[in-house]
Amino acid sequence: MPAVAGPEIERLIQLLARLPGLGPRSARRAALHLIKKRELLMAPLAGALQTAIEKIVVCASCGNIDTQSPCTACIDPRRDGSVIVVVADVADLWALERAGAINARYHVLGGTLSPLDGIGPGDLTIDALVSRAHDAAVHEVILALNATVDGQTTAHYITDLLRDANVKVTRLAHGVPVGGELDYLDEGTLSAAIRQRTAF
Repeated sequence: MPAVAGPEIERLIQLLARLPGLGPRSARRAALHLIKKRELLMAPLAGALQTAIEKIVVCASCGNIDTQSPCTACIDPRRDGSVIVVVADVADLWALERAGAINARYHVLGGTLSPLDGIGPGDLTIDALVSRAHDAAVHEVILALNATVDGQTTAHYITDLLRDANVKVTRLAHGVPVGGELDYLDEGTLSAAIRQRTAF
């Protein structure tokens, strides 16, 4: 496809196209919108990106992304320090925070075990989690991992490592989503819902 703009604009489009959810066409539309709103959007965005490059760090305690380490979640005295919620990725931590379902501490693994992709225990922050779980103040570790083969393999691996820690290890419930209709659910979800049924 022949270029219709200078190399700087083409570079902007190529970089935007690398973002999740944006293909080449969406990236072109986004680039045009940014260019049209240069003063209102592009300049502040460039400034925010530069600040992010300079100030964003990974929390040394939990693995969250913030502008300080320990992060805002780790230093919040209102959080329940006796519960650690284990997530694979920062996006999962942010999703749980948006839901407002729990007010606990977090631990970001940095992914899940995946032998096919060459991701083993040493590539994740599992050792740091085990160390944190052995703290006398910690009473429960919630494994908030995806219900995928890799997520469940990781959950079983962590559970085995925490057997000698004095903590209760729990996982998120699986089954029928709120507002879900049985006819539209897959067999695996229905089976999990039946196995994990609770008293009404």
